[in-house]
Amino acid sequence: MVKLVVATGNAGKLKEIRRLLADRAIEVLSLADFDNLPEIVEDGETFAANAEKKARVIAEATGLLTLADDSGLTVAALNGAPGVRSARFAGDNAGDVDNNRKLLNELQGVAGDRRQAAFVCAMVLCSPTGDCRCFDGRLEGRILEEPRGHGGFGYDPLFWVDEQEATLAELPLDIKNRISHRGQALRALIDSL
Repeated sequence: MVKLVVATGNAGKLKEIRRLLADRAIEVLSLADFDNLPEIVEDGETFAANAEKKARVIAEATGLLTLADDSGLTVAALNGAPGVRSARFAGDNAGDVDNNRKLLNELQGVAGDRRQAAFVCAMVLCSPTGDCRCFDGRLEGRILEEPRGHGGFGYDPLFWVDEQEATLAELPLDIKNRISHRGQALRALIDSL
């Protein structure tokens, strides 16, 4: 069985990735399975740069194949923001509620097509020898004026997917994983192995 470290502290991401890999001969390890790992500052200007930095550092530190993703929300009316700062949109110690509140405040008075948004994911797989490959995913949608649903995490309660006639927070996890930006990137990665 292949051991794979998923380099994230985000419990929601880890749950999604574990679910997507559940039928594979892969033992998914988290950062919590290791002691004294280096802290990684996500200071890249792109999702791919942040994901590669995390995967490369953790693969080197653990000596194991490592998967990292950086993903976030881009909103047309905000010139692509929150982008790589999605998790810290309302500040370095902000949580999902804070980030969602700030997003809604920023979009106050914005209507129609200007509320178009996309979830973007760059997923990088690195070996301990430093060989890395990047895979991308993208899910188009729009931002609602108020949250709907109780599943998912992050901006999911605000992100409406037309084809599903629901927010990501209203969808069962299996459906969300099938259509999501992270699911797309991970399936591309699996297909390449």
